[in-house]
Amino acid sequence: MTRDDEQAPAVAEGATADSVVRIRLGIAYDGTDFSGWSRQPSLRTVQGVIEEALSTLFRRTGVAPRLTVAGRTDAGVHARGQVAHLDVPEAALSSVTKGRRGHAGESSTPAGVLARRLTGIIGADADVVITWADVAPAGFDARFSAVWRRYEYTVADSEASRDPLVRRSTVAHPRVLDVEAMDAAAGSLLGLHDFATYCRPREEATTIRTLQHYGWRRRADGVLVASLQADAFCHSMVRGLVGACVAVGEGRLEASDPLALLRAAERTSAFKVMPAKGLVLTEVGYPADDELEARAMQTRARRELHVEGVIG
Repeated sequence: MTRDDEQAPAVAEGATADSVVRIRLGIAYDGTDFSGWSRQPSLRTVQGVIEEALSTLFRRTGVAPRLTVAGRTDAGVHARGQVAHLDVPEAALSSVTKGRRGHAGESSTPAGVLARRLTGIIGADADVVITWADVAPAGFDARFSAVWRRYEYTVADSEASRDPLVRRSTVAHPRVLDVEAMDAAAGSLLGLHDFATYCRPREEATTIRTLQHYGWRRRADGVLVASLQADAFCHSMVRGLVGACVAVGEGRLEASDPLALLRAAERTSAFKVMPAKGLVLTEVGYPADDELEARAMQTRARRELHVEGVIG
């Protein structure tokens, strides 16, 4: 799931403040073989793969673009709707996106060409995909302008049809789960709370979040799907919330217990944190373009107030 601690500003190495263009990217990835989003020495990460491709593309321009992401996902977590931005000098962008012979059909916009050429470097059949790219509106910040993040978690219990093609993104459960009880428990957790019970604590970081939506449903194929949306999620929060409701579905907890555990505001062994592989970041929400800068300023100010704490 996403981590909300600080990250360095994503300024391209070698870039100046003059004529800098901000490009935003849509990103999807199968997180199975990644050690999470964040770049780490000697480990394969989503950020590392994309930034390596950017460095290859921009190698003759003297800049090495860096990414700022909406939410830093943990090892094994997937994404369909991740968003990131990068800042590059206009001259460097023009250099790497100028037309080439034999490519008359490629996108005419610099951002579109950038996405196409990154795909060529990363590989068309890779486990990370640039799904779209454009020039960011004024005031946009992939992380600080976001107003919500949305996730799904899928579980195949003994009533579900088993599909081996989704085994890397669906958690198998050996018993039947009571989806109605799980949904009732999930709904009781909505609102502004201290989610310390469901988060792994991080030094000097708040665990106060606003859970805007949490519900469970059973698809036509029998697979259970949880959908969750919040202003931001702290470390392991989604997988903890899912684990509590799975315990309700098994009958190990009552539907009222997750709320009681939440109010206790302390870690517990009453439920298990679910595996990362069932979790997918599906979408990140942003305000209207004319509200992006104000939102980013508000989020930064709130973080400073809480000593590198809350996001969004």
